[in-house]
Amino acid sequence: MTNPTFVKAELLRSLHVPGSPLIVTNVWDVVTARIVSEVPGMKALATASHSISFARGLPDGEGMTVDQALEAFKPIIGATELPVSVDFEKGYSDTAKGVEENVSRLIEVGAAGLNIEDSVGPEKAPQFPIAEAADRVAAARAAGAVSGIPIVINARVDTLAAPGGDWDEAVERANAYLEAGADCIFFLGLKNEDLVKRALDEVNGLISVIGTPGGVPLKRLAELGVARVSFGPGTMGLTLAHLQDAAAQLVRLGPYPEELGFAF
Repeated sequence: MTNPTFVKAELLRSLHVPGSPLIVTNVWDVVTARIVSEVPGMKALATASHSISFARGLPDGEGMTVDQALEAFKPIIGATELPVSVDFEKGYSDTAKGVEENVSRLIEVGAAGLNIEDSVGPEKAPQFPIAEAADRVAAARAAGAVSGIPIVINARVDTLAAPGGDWDEAVERANAYLEAGADCIFFLGLKNEDLVKRALDEVNGLISVIGTPGGVPLKRLAELGVARVSFGPGTMGLTLAHLQDAAAQLVRLGPYPEELGFAF
C-alpha cells in the first residue's frame, strides 16, 4: 500500500509549474486549514511560521521549540486531504545533522513539503555561509531519502530581504541550494517585474515568490513563469483586519456584519 505522505509529496512537486503557479494560501491552525482547503481550485496548503507563533503568543524566528512546532503542524496536516507544505524556519537546529533529524520528524507527522531559511537569526541577516546553508538543504533531502518520502524543499534565499543584499550572492545561493537538492527557490526581495525576470533567467530551477499588495500582480507572475506564490503572514493580517473592522462596527452599535452568519 502506498504511503499517503509519499503520494501527497509527489502531487505537491507536480503542482510547481512555471506559467501556472501553485497558489498556496498560508494557514495557521485547524480551522483555517479546513476553510481554505474547501475553496474550489485549492490544490495545496502552506503554513506560516509567523502566524503559528503569534497565535500562540510566541515570537517568530523559532520562538517555538521543535516539539512545539511539530505539535502545531500535526493537526493542521490532519485537517485536510490536500498536501501541506510546512514553514520549517531554519530546521530548528544549528547543525546540518540536527536539520536532518528534525526533518525526519516532520515527515513522520505527514508534511509533504517544507520551507527552510538560510538566515542565522530571527532577522534576514546574517546568513549561514553558502556551503553551510547548502549542507542544511542537503540534510533535509537526506531525511527524505532515508524515509522514502520525496518531501518538496522550498529553499529560501534571504539575501535581498536585508539592507545591502548582493544580487550575485543571492543567485549563487539559489543555485547552490538547487544543487544540494532543493526543488524550488523561495526568492525573497523580488519587488518588481524586472527582478522577477532576472531571477528566472539566472536561477537554474523553479522560482517561488511571496505575493504582496503593490507587488507584481498574480497574473503577471504566472505569465513570467513563476512556479509558486505564497503570502506568508499576510493571510493572518487579512483575517485580523476584517475581525478588527467588524469589532469596531459592533462596538459603535452599527449593523451586524453579514460575515457573522458565516457557517464553518
